[in-house]
Formats: sequence, structure tokens, C-alpha cells
Amino acid sequence: MPKDWFEWHKLYQSENLLQQRLQIVQKYISASLDIAPAGKIQIVSACAGDGRDLLGVLATHPRAQDVRARLVELDPQLVARGTKAIAQLGLTGKVELIQGDATLIDSYKGAVPADIVIFCGVFGNLPNEEVLQGLIRNLPYFAKTGAFVLWTRGDRDGANCSERVRQIFKENHFSEVDFQFTETGNMAVGRHRFDGQTLSAPIDEQFFVFTGTPDKAGLFVSAP
Repeated sequence: MPKDWFEWHKLYQSENLLQQRLQIVQKYISASLDIAPAGKIQIVSACAGDGRDLLGVLATHPRAQDVRARLVELDPQLVARGTKAIAQLGLTGKVELIQGDATLIDSYKGAVPADIVIFCGVFGNLPNEEVLQGLIRNLPYFAKTGAFVLWTRGDRDGANCSERVRQIFKENHFSEVDFQFTETGNMAVGRHRFDGQTLSAPIDEQFFVFTGTPDKAGLFVSAP
């Protein structure tokens, strides 16, 4: 495995699992944009990498100019590459990719609550289920009522991790809209709608801990 996330992202050029997962995530982003009400569409994305999931959709989607997005990523090289792509799409000032800690609520202030919330590649890099539960309990701070939350989770060694994620969402006022495994059968992508009331303040200022590193987080468990 590569030693850093910038190198890790090169796996998108060769790994079927990542290519398949990206296609499903982009399908769900596009579907969410398709039914968004007229006017501004607010989006936030945690651990966003170079933003290829969202930017790949906005490159051709007719609602691209309505989007106002905050993408949060810690790796400076990924931020630089994504920022260049934003400029090439003519979305500077509408989509921002900031270098920041995606685990901290401060990174999202001014950009939430959102209409679309992207937490792809995050759940498989959490230390335990307690942290996962805390993260999902905080999502009502990020999401407007009716907002869509997109997520991914890998299954490994017979552990049905994605099924537990679905259950926790259900316990926290989210309704499942879409759920699909990649053709490889071991990476799930979900889309849930938030049916509760938006929180005016977060439950926790640091609402999750990201423990994954490219050489420790197995490819079939999680991916940024």
C-alpha cells in the first residue's frame, strides 16, 4: 500500500473496487441534485480527498452553478489538485476545498446545515462502533430536514459492517433511500434521507476520530 493518501489515490486508476464505488457514489450525488429544490444547493464533504466524487458530477450536471460546497481534506497535495479542478470547472467561489481537520466541527461552520452531506471513506476508518454512533448522532447538525447523507463501508472477513451502519442510521431519524454493493461484493454505498429536526449546535465539537492510514486500513475495509 502507498505511504500517504496522495499516493493512495492513484489506486483509482487500477482498482476495480474503487472505480465501482466511485461510480455508485456519483450516481447518488447526481440523483440528489436532480430532485433538489430550485435555488442554492448546499453540500459538505468530509475527508474529501481531491473532491473527485462531487466534481466528477458537477462537470456535467445542469445544477452545477447552483451548488455551494465545502469540501474538507487534510492532505495539502490533494487539496491543491482538487482546487485546480474546481477552477477548471469554473466553480471557484461556489465550491471550496479547504485544508482542514474533518473531525472538527469548526471545519464546517458557515457551510451547514446542508442539502447533501458526503461521508464517503470515513466509516471504515473509525476506531470502534461507539465512535460511529457518535458521528451519526451529530449528523443532524450537518443536515437540513430532508437532506441526503451519502456514505460507504466495506465488509471484510464475513463481518457485515454495512448492515450495522444501516441500523444506526435508522435509530437516528434517517430513512434509507438507496443501498448498493459494488460488483466486487465487499463495499457498500448508501444514501439516507434525514427526517428529523436539524440541531442548532453539535453534540460534540470533535465528533469522530479518524484512525486509518493507507498502510493500515485494508483496501477492502475502507477507502477515502
